[in-house]
Amino acid sequence: MPLHLLFTSSLSKLYSVAPSVDSFFVPSELVRNVMAPNGHSDLEKQRLLLHDHEEKHFTSSEVVRDIILGVSDGLTVPFALAAGLSGADVPSSIILIAGIAEVVAGSISMGLGGYLAAKSETDHYYRELKREQEEIISVPDIEAAEIAEILAQYGVEPHEYEPVVNALRRNPQAWLDFMMKFELGLEKPNPMRALQSAATIAFSYIVGGMVPLIPYMAIPIADKAVLASVGITLIALLIFGFVKGHFTGDRPFRSALQTALIGAVASAAAYSIAKLFRT
Repeated sequence: MPLHLLFTSSLSKLYSVAPSVDSFFVPSELVRNVMAPNGHSDLEKQRLLLHDHEEKHFTSSEVVRDIILGVSDGLTVPFALAAGLSGADVPSSIILIAGIAEVVAGSISMGLGGYLAAKSETDHYYRELKREQEEIISVPDIEAAEIAEILAQYGVEPHEYEPVVNALRRNPQAWLDFMMKFELGLEKPNPMRALQSAATIAFSYIVGGMVPLIPYMAIPIADKAVLASVGITLIALLIFGFVKGHFTGDRPFRSALQTALIGAVASAAAYSIAKLFRT
């Protein structure tokens, strides 16, 4: 949601007239231009206007980020490991066992990392929340001045933001929410975020990590299995990179080539090093 819509949504709570995000302030001129007078109040006109307007925004960026992190590492690390062991002329059965062990260990490690990262974000939010609560109580005038400064940055004139500042001072919870969102740029985290992140990253790592190991399950000769693994993994990297680019707003084809190139360089390096030390 654009920042000005998010901002006006928060302000609507101050006057206890808007229980949901779809009741933010809409300029009365816009309402009058779009809707003919029909006896509705300004608030009802705003709600009717917004009811007919559907915005489409992508709101699952954190989940997508976790999937990208898990799959990209899952495709690359076991791929490089299998290629390196193939360069050392290790049998396919050993490569498969080592690869599966790496996938299991890697998924646990990546999942734990995702959990700790999300947990630290949650802890940071609540530390800042407590600090902001204390500042509102101990130095309310300074905090009120900060509200005015924030609103002024959006071009709101003093005679326009003074009623807003006063309204916020009468509603401590809304005041706190405003400062957390617009001064610190922090959103209240999902209490399940840490566990969800850990599970998503770990599962994505397993899915990605099993792809380069599939040929070793069917082909007993490592030199042949590695060629099949390279082909399958590069195709998977291209598809994954394309999808990643689509969801992240990057150019899908460029993203696909970049992702495949990274995987190819990693596996080639591992294979070359194994060959070098074997000789």
